[in-house]
Order: sequence, then structure tokens, then C-alpha cells
Amino acid sequence: MTTVLIADDQPLQRFGSRMLLESQDDMTVVGEAANGSEAVRMAAELHPDVVLMDIRMPGLDGIEATRRITAAGDRTRILIVTTFDLDEYAYAGLRAGASGFLVKDAQPEELLSGIRAVATGDAVVAPSLTRRLLDAYVHHLPTDPATDTAPQEDPRLASLTDREREILTVIGKGWTNTEIATRLHLAESTVKTHVGRILAKTGSRDRIQAVILAYDTKLVQPS
Repeated sequence: MTTVLIADDQPLQRFGSRMLLESQDDMTVVGEAANGSEAVRMAAELHPDVVLMDIRMPGLDGIEATRRITAAGDRTRILIVTTFDLDEYAYAGLRAGASGFLVKDAQPEELLSGIRAVATGDAVVAPSLTRRLLDAYVHHLPTDPATDTAPQEDPRLASLTDREREILTVIGKGWTNTEIATRLHLAESTVKTHVGRILAKTGSRDRIQAVILAYDTKLVQPS
């Protein structure tokens, strides 16, 4: 059973999400939060599998709430629900530790499959769509000269083999496991093994965080 905490300042949105989730045999809503502070407190108390997190909330927003929840080191994963065309904070939310994002007008089956994917440690967003998101919004983030280093200088990449660095680069470019296997002439099972090792060595929570790492370390440049 997947346990879900809904964090949204709109009562009707929370009600609709609860009705949808509780219609499923494999999901249950363990709580509702109207702002980020409540979400952080309830996540610590209830340890849900997934927090369905709105970004724009009064007081503590969804980005900072995401950062605090993921920093606590619990198993809880964050699925951001945002208005993609308007919300320039989606990328910052992913950097804060969210495992993925969906738009608020997503179809019910998309939301349900997204929650299930996040709960099992997968990424919600297709790699190609993740790449478009990062390309669209990476320029909104301030440049930090202290972290603006060449890829080989970043300690997070130090333990990667040449093959793992190559695969991390193409993950950042939006390649799926099947595309990596085909283009690099590898078995798909081998690719999955490499991806798992990359996540473990770099401390990335999931594939989306690996994409962000590829951008942060300049293995991939926004187009």
C-alpha cells in the first residue's frame, strides 16, 4: 500500500486528489497539509511514501519544504505538481530533491502512475521531457562561481569509470536505457547496472537527480 501526503493550499485541489487516490486499491492518503510548514511536520510524523507537493503555498513554499523533507534522510519521496508553463520554480524544486513533477492538469491516470513510479524509486518524467524542462529553466538560476567547475574537477564524478561518465552524460542528454543500449552497443541489463552504480556513487536519489548532476557538473550544457 502506497501512503501519500497531499500538500496544497487549495482545499478543492486537496479534496479532488484525495478522492482520486482513495479510489485506488493500492493507495491511501495519510494526511493533508495546507502549507509547506505543515507538510514538513506531517512528513516527519507520518513517514509517507510520497508527498504530492504544490510549489506555490503561503509561508514556507513547496521548494523549501521539499528541501527539508529530503534532507531529513527519510524514505519519503516528493512528487511536485505545478503549472509547468508558468512556474519557473519547477527546476529549483527538482534540485531541492524532488523525484519528479507533473502539471496540475495532468490526466488522473498520469497522476496515479506518477505516484506509483515515484514510490518505487523511479523518475516520473520521461528523460526527454526532463531535458526540455532543464533547458527551459536552467538560465533562471544564478551562476555560482564557486561551483562553476569543469567536469573533471567535480568530486562527485571522481569515482566514476570512463564508461559510467559516458552513460551519465547521455542520461543528461535525455537518452532512455533502450537508446543507450542501442547506440553504445550494450545489453540493456548492462545499462541498468551502470545506471544503478552511477546513482550509488554520486549519491543521486533517482534518474532525474542524475540529469541535474550532469548539468551541474557541466557534462551537459543547456541548449
